[in-house]
Amino acid sequence: MDNAAFKAVINLYERHAQAFAALRPVSLTERPWLDRFIRYLPAGGHVLDIGCGTGSPVAEYLLGQGFRVTGIDSSPSMIALCRDKFPQASWKVADMRQLDLGKTFDGILAWDSFFHLCQSDQRDMFALFSAHARPGTVLMFNTGPEAGEAFGQFQGETLAHASLSPEEYASLMQDYDFQIVRHSAEDKACNGRTLWLAVKSVPGQPD
Repeated sequence: MDNAAFKAVINLYERHAQAFAALRPVSLTERPWLDRFIRYLPAGGHVLDIGCGTGSPVAEYLLGQGFRVTGIDSSPSMIALCRDKFPQASWKVADMRQLDLGKTFDGILAWDSFFHLCQSDQRDMFALFSAHARPGTVLMFNTGPEAGEAFGQFQGETLAHASLSPEEYASLMQDYDFQIVRHSAEDKACNGRTLWLAVKSVPGQPD
């Protein structure tokens, strides 16, 4: 494991926030999955967008559908862009690994963000997801298709990704009372993303 590469992700996005804003596709290939997520939300529900980036296009779409959004990102520059573009939402600079907002949400989304954590940090995140959820909260995130690490490039710098095995994700969600309602590995209609959609159940309730 290249721990340095995972630790460098936060500063990489901060340094290249403007480049990310310019290059991030906004064609919304995510829409079918966002619509699946929305089906589990109450009208006007409150969504926690973890690793929200610049807010476009994901949070922007949710806001346009009438939902409330609280977005967190570790990059102050990206959060500043969110505040400028979408002042009606709540934006916070925060490291998802230390998330402690003291409230629960109707939906929790970690889109193209969770997979930048190393494997051990990903395991720890499920307790934080659970702490911000209540029975009925919908959770959606994307990962790699199998356990391992992958290192890409952004603006000429190494950009780290990691994943656990599908079996371990399923086990972690069971441990924290998230019932998987849909899973797709390398969905071609969503640019090859591997996606997880789950709903928080009452503790101890059978699936």
